[in-house]
Amino acid sequence: MNGVREQRGVRRRLAAAAAIGLLGAGLSTTGHAASARLHSLAFEQQRLKGFYAAGGTAPPWLHAGELSAQARALLQILRGAGDYGLVPEDYRVDALTSALAALQDPRPTSGGRADPTAAMQPDRTGAEAAWDLQFSTSLLAFIDDLHSGRIDPRAAGFELSPRSDGFDALAALEELSNAAHPRTILAGIEPAFIHYRLLEAALPRYRALARQPQLTDLPPLPGHSIKPGARYAGAQQLRALLRALGCLPASIAPFADAPTSSTGRSAPALSPDSQRLDGALVPALRQFQWLHGLQADGVLGARTYAALAVPLDARVRQMELTLERWRWLPPLHHPTIMVNIPEFRLFAFDGDSDTEQGMLRMDVIVGQEYPRTRTPVFMADIRTVVFRPYWDVPRSIVRREILPALARDPHLLQRQHMQLVRGPADDSPVVPATPQNLQLLASGALRLRQEPGPDNALGLIKFLLPNAHDVYLHSTPAVQLFGQAERAFSHGCIRVSDPVALAQYVLRGTPGNWTRANILSAMNGAHTQRVLLAQSTHVLILYGTAIASEDGQLHFFDDLYGQDRRLQAVLGLPPPRTLPETYATGIQVHEVGQRIVTDATASQRTREQMQP
Repeated sequence: MNGVREQRGVRRRLAAAAAIGLLGAGLSTTGHAASARLHSLAFEQQRLKGFYAAGGTAPPWLHAGELSAQARALLQILRGAGDYGLVPEDYRVDALTSALAALQDPRPTSGGRADPTAAMQPDRTGAEAAWDLQFSTSLLAFIDDLHSGRIDPRAAGFELSPRSDGFDALAALEELSNAAHPRTILAGIEPAFIHYRLLEAALPRYRALARQPQLTDLPPLPGHSIKPGARYAGAQQLRALLRALGCLPASIAPFADAPTSSTGRSAPALSPDSQRLDGALVPALRQFQWLHGLQADGVLGARTYAALAVPLDARVRQMELTLERWRWLPPLHHPTIMVNIPEFRLFAFDGDSDTEQGMLRMDVIVGQEYPRTRTPVFMADIRTVVFRPYWDVPRSIVRREILPALARDPHLLQRQHMQLVRGPADDSPVVPATPQNLQLLASGALRLRQEPGPDNALGLIKFLLPNAHDVYLHSTPAVQLFGQAERAFSHGCIRVSDPVALAQYVLRGTPGNWTRANILSAMNGAHTQRVLLAQSTHVLILYGTAIASEDGQLHFFDDLYGQDRRLQAVLGLPPPRTLPETYATGIQVHEVGQRIVTDATASQRTREQMQP
């Protein structure tokens, strides 16, 4: 009976603390993502007011100056919020710690001696109730942030609604207050997506590496690329960096790389003052290049050097931002196709726990970096597969590219097998390309399409997923572009490198006996054929610049569309340590020049092949 009365008293004190605002000023929000936060501290405090007023039974964290075992563990977890990719300051960890120290320090009597009954004084009890509420408020914000992210994804330009899956953060808070193993409870709150878990597990290691900024302080290149076997003044530093990143096995001594001679015999081990890009250093550099989306040629060129010189706290930031985006994802509806734009890769899987070996994986081509041609981030469902599709040329391409090209080359439409059509259907009447009809095309009264065939911009198969952007997946006749490491060449649609395998995946269970042979027959048949899927396939077009794989490797990719910079700003995060100005300028010039060449090449191919 006394226990019940005590619990009711605690509840009343907590409700009173919430009502009279004992937590003080500054609780509303810390400096991070003030305008876009889904779960500000002020919002969480309001929820707790209602919870306690309605008789919520979460027990106190602090009583008579003593923290519960759960509170001790959870306060430590909040201090280490960075290991989850979150920011401790968002949860007022320092303020909580300082207030706790003051509460646990007995007030001295007038004689200067500690009063052992001070912790039981009425004002002290009220202060403890206020601390309890503040701690609950911070924990509730942490729980929500961990489960569904800190901001509304739309504030960062992603067409994803805030996650809404019936999650009860208050129930999770109450469960944590009684949990023997709070970290296990928190793990169940987080996304179940396996690559989220892998990336989060790798984050503490990279945070530790980031505390060694000297690792990426490499001597500059001598004005040209360093080929295998050539000298580089920073070879020793490069070995240390690649070893720290796991690209150079720790079992190989720092300078015991033994290159093999042309006769097949082992050459003498490199001397301790070796400055050559040689031996085990070359395959280690290739491994680094592959992990960073670069051409894996073992040559230390400007782009590879730029990636090596990126400070490791910037890599940590990439991991944090990717974790934030993964938290936005709703529970996945399987089967699922996921396209990661900066990685230029597609993954198809049937469950959250599917391993990489069990997934269908392939390279893709995504939209160019210009704002009007970027591939958007959104979710949709593939419902129809079209064999031998027409390509309906978007009006934006007609206006900006086709009509100017026609002014220079009147035979362009004939050469590209294009038709002017009156009406929206495949069997709409075709009209001649007269000057009058070209004017109607320019005004939008007619549409332009490309006939099916091997030269069609969509290739021989198209995967329809209705969306506001008219973006879809399709094959391509320009298969040579898949040989490029960076594949941002399209007008926004996604070109897939293995369309037959993807068709087999989405057509499973659909009547028609869709074997590989039958799919190829339909792709090379005489007529356009539309097949409605028996089961739609969920598609997520996503953006993550840091990916952890099951083999323990971490892959980092360029911020292709500047989305990392945008999300960092929305979250109110300070930029990580940047490159020295001398390095940054040189790298920037090189990257701009490289992108000019890439864009010019892509534009030329686009004009020649008119691909979406």
